[in-house]
Amino acid sequence: VQLQASGGGLVQAGGSLRLSCAASGRTLGRYGMGWFRQAPGKEREFVAAINWSGSSTAYADSVKARFTISRDNAKNSVYLQMNNLKPEDTAIYYCAGTTNYAIPRTPTHSYDYWGQGTLVTVSS
Repeated sequence: VQLQASGGGLVQAGGSLRLSCAASGRTLGRYGMGWFRQAPGKEREFVAAINWSGSSTAYADSVKARFTISRDNAKNSVYLQMNNLKPEDTAIYYCAGTTNYAIPRTPTHSYDYWGQGTLVTVSS
């Protein structure tokens, strides 16, 4: 499966962005999906994950209550709604897919497929 992330940009602190991840090549319903991010000089970290049906989600503590992951299998897409953005949310955001689709997966190594990333910059 090929993944294409989009929706990044420059936003002021307190603002919102919605990231999208479009899949091609295979139906997204066969995959668990996740969002990860990597800030300059830091390791890639988990942000949010969702199982194949959307019935179960998981979030990093740093984004709980601010970010929401969702999916629309009919549109072969996954989304990350980001509200109340903070400067520390600045990073390249990546969507990823895993064939372990039953429950949301948090470790980076659980994911087999990665998109190219979209840059989110939050100004203070």
